[in-house]
Amino acid sequence: MKAIWYDRTGPAREVLQYGDLPTPTAGQGQALIRIKASGINPSDVGMRAGGAGPMAYPRITPNSDGAGIVEAVGPGVSARWLGKRVWFYNGQRNGRAFGTAAEYIELDVDLLSELPDQISFAQGATLGIPCMTAHRSLFLAGPIQGRTVLVTGGAGAVGHYAVQLAKWAGATVIATVSSAEKAERARAGGANHVVDYRTEDVAARVRELTGGEGVHHVVDVDFGGNLAATLACVRLNGSIAYYATRGGATPAVPAGALMRLNLGVHGVLLPTSPHEARRRAQADITRWIGTGERTLSVAGRFPLLECAAAHELVEAGGKVGTCVVEP
Repeated sequence: MKAIWYDRTGPAREVLQYGDLPTPTAGQGQALIRIKASGINPSDVGMRAGGAGPMAYPRITPNSDGAGIVEAVGPGVSARWLGKRVWFYNGQRNGRAFGTAAEYIELDVDLLSELPDQISFAQGATLGIPCMTAHRSLFLAGPIQGRTVLVTGGAGAVGHYAVQLAKWAGATVIATVSSAEKAERARAGGANHVVDYRTEDVAARVRELTGGEGVHHVVDVDFGGNLAATLACVRLNGSIAYYATRGGATPAVPAGALMRLNLGVHGVLLPTSPHEARRRAQADITRWIGTGERTLSVAGRFPLLECAAAHELVEAGGKVGTCVVEP
């Protein structure tokens, strides 16, 4: 099969190689998937660049997420999967060296979900880590129906899914953004209120919007960078779930303030999230994308041979949605 791989970390055009690798076979509990689209996450790019430390394996095929068609199944797997359109995640995670930047991948069927016919493979490849991270970040502290949720970075890959899923689940959604264009994207996703953190006092505006009470739950893109504002936005007995902390890797956490608010603070890392939470996320997301009320944004589509260009677009920042490579 044709595939992309790297044997050392570094700039995309210097280390990514294109050529032939052995086509995998489906083992016990696995399905063999012909990949139609491979989604690229910032973490995939970071690992290839070397930002995540030494390589875990001598050779790595990058990218974790994707969508495709099941062509074969291994022992213990129902034949009902044959021919199914699927979306999947964790292709190059959790003990796996060979990800989705290839024509085929073999995966445990536990990582697969059916892709509705009305969703393209490119759109399906945007789900995986971003959408499942959004789901986990939204629901890990309990139901959100009838509650008010603050999503920071509401136009980003994870944030935009969090806005949409929160609205779908019956929450009132406040999103922070950094531009008028991103404000429109957040509103299109279902945000009831949008706050431009570059021009507005986020905490003051959130308090105004909630009648001084604050929000029940926060889905946060930058725990360290946003901590002071977040604590001023959340109400007593509220909760925060953060999935990144680039603005401060080791923030000074005011333990007393958290205690007085009786606040729940949760870090979110999808690959090590509880299995039952990931299964619920897969089921909910599949049901949600079948409703027709969703925006699955593809930032760019590249042939497999141009995987380096796709990685560079992710590194450049400013994209809207997920970059996709199509074998």
